[in-house]
Amino acid sequence: MGQGLWRVARNQQLQQEYGEHWDAGPGLDGDPQDLGMEMGANPGQAPPSPRLGDLGGGPLPPHPHPRRHPQHCQGADIYQLLRAHWGKEQQGFIDLEMLPPELSITILSYLNATDLCLASCVWQDLGHDEYLWQGLCKSTWGHCSIYNRRLPYGFSYRRLYMMLDEGSLTFNANHQEGISYFMSKGILVDHPKELAKFIFCTRTLNWKMLRVYLDERRDVLDELVTLHNFSNQFLPNALRDFFRHIHAPEERGEYLETLITKFSHRFCACNPALVRDVGLSPDAVYVLCYSLILLSIDLTSPHVKNKMSKREFIRNTRHAAQNISEDFVGHLYDNIYLIGHVAA
Repeated sequence: MGQGLWRVARNQQLQQEYGEHWDAGPGLDGDPQDLGMEMGANPGQAPPSPRLGDLGGGPLPPHPHPRRHPQHCQGADIYQLLRAHWGKEQQGFIDLEMLPPELSITILSYLNATDLCLASCVWQDLGHDEYLWQGLCKSTWGHCSIYNRRLPYGFSYRRLYMMLDEGSLTFNANHQEGISYFMSKGILVDHPKELAKFIFCTRTLNWKMLRVYLDERRDVLDELVTLHNFSNQFLPNALRDFFRHIHAPEERGEYLETLITKFSHRFCACNPALVRDVGLSPDAVYVLCYSLILLSIDLTSPHVKNKMSKREFIRNTRHAAQNISEDFVGHLYDNIYLIGHVAA
């Protein structure tokens, strides 16, 4: 039910299985004959030598070093607590209610919403902890208008998570109904900047519906573009980052031209030194972006048999962007050739 829970349970299981054998080893507090009886040897016989598969490692030395007592380790109180409440006869997971609350909540924070709901059936107080559900909400929907409000008494992040999930599913079916749902529940405010932040920090929205919505709400699209920071990024990498948040249309048209135009102005605004040293301008970046998209299709499409060479790409691009050096254009070609499509 989660990585943290599994690790604690596994460590305790290993301590119980093998810890008792080394607490009383030869030359320490135990008797060799008793050790032989514990390991299954007959009375009067020498204890059998450990085999390779017994502990999952290589052969042990004839006189193993004594295991350090738990009191000398960090976290001895937790160790003693586990030993006291979990005897040999008990099997399965540790009861998290026996651990310190901070440790239990840290373990449960590794769970997703489904597993946390199941855990709340066993550990009701821990599974319904508001800090856990608050973390789940903000890790999935990074920005909502409701986060910045003064929450009323009795507010439940668990209930908010269910509403956010319901709103996302509604948006993926119909973008207008989804946004209306968020606003009706007070989760979002009908302001372009708030809507842009919500889209920028959310990964659960269907990209096709999102593309239709942004095409209809150009004011939200403008705010979404300004949230990107392309400082010190190579042009193809910046274009990939842009298309990861704002998916490119499947065919050329007015919407694609609008996206590239907005990207070109934002890229130049984030890299004034590059504009000054290399000679880039929004118009030149616009031409280079189209060249990179066409080159990406040419190099990655299986239908194109004769791939464009680096020399051809430099020659074709220099005709459209004369102020750009050949070395810079050559680096653009190398990036597409090695990494792949800019709008995949």
